[in-house]
Amino acid sequence: MKISEIYSMDIYGDNGQYLGEVRDAIVDLERGEVSRLLMQEWRSSDKAEVRKILQQKSVLFKNVKNIGDVVLVSGGPAPASRQESASNPEVIDLSR
Repeated sequence: MKISEIYSMDIYGDNGQYLGEVRDAIVDLERGEVSRLLMQEWRSSDKAEVRKILQQKSVLFKNVKNIGDVVLVSGGPAPASRQESASNPEVIDLSR
């Protein structure tokens, strides 16, 4: 599946709660994998807004349980961890 195919898909938690819509994604180019799905675009956001988006309007891709008509994730939005940020320098630069 191409990442572009999940844009605009609804995201639901495994408890049935609607979380948002896929608006953007963070791709780890070194690992060749998607690390987060964003429910808000961040292209024109300042650093404080990017931090807020990462903490409140994104889900870790590793928490995706299924992609079909919707994206099903375990839990809800997950704050950016220090460990994840350390392995992804772009996240550190954008969230400071």
